[in-house]
Amino acid sequence: MIRVVLSLAAALLAACSLYAQENDSTNEHFQYAPTRSADGFDMPVGKPNADDYYRSRGLIIGHHLGDDWNGNGGGNTDLGAPVYSTAHGLTVYAKDARMGWGNLVIIRHAYWGSGRWNYVDSVYAHLKQIFVREGQQIRRGQLVGSIGTNHGMYAAHLHFEIRKNLRIGVNQGSYRKDLSNYYKPHEFIADKRQLKGGGVEVKVPINTFRLQSEVVDVMGHGDTPSKPPKRQEPAPSTSHPEDPKNGDFRVNRFN
Repeated sequence: MIRVVLSLAAALLAACSLYAQENDSTNEHFQYAPTRSADGFDMPVGKPNADDYYRSRGLIIGHHLGDDWNGNGGGNTDLGAPVYSTAHGLTVYAKDARMGWGNLVIIRHAYWGSGRWNYVDSVYAHLKQIFVREGQQIRRGQLVGSIGTNHGMYAAHLHFEIRKNLRIGVNQGSYRKDLSNYYKPHEFIADKRQLKGGGVEVKVPINTFRLQSEVVDVMGHGDTPSKPPKRQEPAPSTSHPEDPKNGDFRVNRFN
């Protein structure tokens, strides 16, 4: 009975967190799915601290919206190396998006902070292989793919993003390319290595990539403060750089 009450409480908090978005002028309605809330965030390579990797490029407002991770050996020495989920979450995209993305995985996370549930998407691009599927529950540090070249378009590296705006998906060109929609990934992770309220079942919106949106929105958090529920395991899932050593190149994912 206690577990049922806690689960209902977490679901209510998650629903309240998105109440404002569901009742705005666009009259949007979301579908939800449960996931395990994050107990902290790790680096997506060389887990948990990016050992033997370096950031060849970080977030550049208006142009490059994440971190590029390369192996210390440079070139394609990291081709096929493992890529890990930064935190507990739910896979909301896992396929070849083509364009400048290539094989792409997007995982949705819920975490407790500032007295409310917050939501972010982690993005793993240019993968050689994808080892997860849409709808799959993911644990912190779980293997999600391997470092690739976007079918030979670039030198091998991982392009990694942390997004505030859950609507973006592969359509970056429709949204402001700045910190209103994105976090600086390495700074975000460094600030959230260990979090309270982790391991609780929380419902997150899952159909957001199909929705219309203003260029700037606040979908990454809700406005209902409350105490985080006690730890509870969610039900099991039912769904089964740039390399400066190799010269500069440019990635355009906006057109």
